[in-house]
Amino acid sequence: MTDVSSPTEEGDAIEHLKEEEEDEEELPHSEILDIFEEGLALIVQDPLLCDLPIQVTLEEVNSQVALEYGQAMTVRVSKADGEVMPIVVVQQATVLHLKKAIRRFLELKQQREGGVKHISWRYVWRTFNLVFNGEKLDEDGKKLKDYGIKNRDEVTFVKKLRKK
Repeated sequence: MTDVSSPTEEGDAIEHLKEEEEDEEELPHSEILDIFEEGLALIVQDPLLCDLPIQVTLEEVNSQVALEYGQAMTVRVSKADGEVMPIVVVQQATVLHLKKAIRRFLELKQQREGGVKHISWRYVWRTFNLVFNGEKLDEDGKKLKDYGIKNRDEVTFVKKLRKK
């Protein structure tokens, strides 16, 4: 025996659903954002993600997960002032990928700390080289692995010498 509902019962059910939708209150964008950030704060308490900042981006979460699964590596980039930046790139990353990841890392850091508003990256790459074991990483298309860079290796910013 099959249960066949009448058209009036279906109409009543549809009407009931419409009423439920109307009863639901709409939240303002700021409240939704607060709820989302609270949920995100709970997620980053996971031991895998605990190193991430509170105002974490999806890109940072994905990078951390990729690191855990061995799909990415951390390249430690040291600046002249002694600061070491942990930059996450995919295993098959090129020098250009590393440069873009450095830029993204510093942009996020500035947003969080409210630092310098604009960095001329054209100036940075004209003025500095990335160096690994004494070798300049000067070919943007060359893979980091081809330079011998592995997970947790350190790359240094070195000021270029002016040609006279």
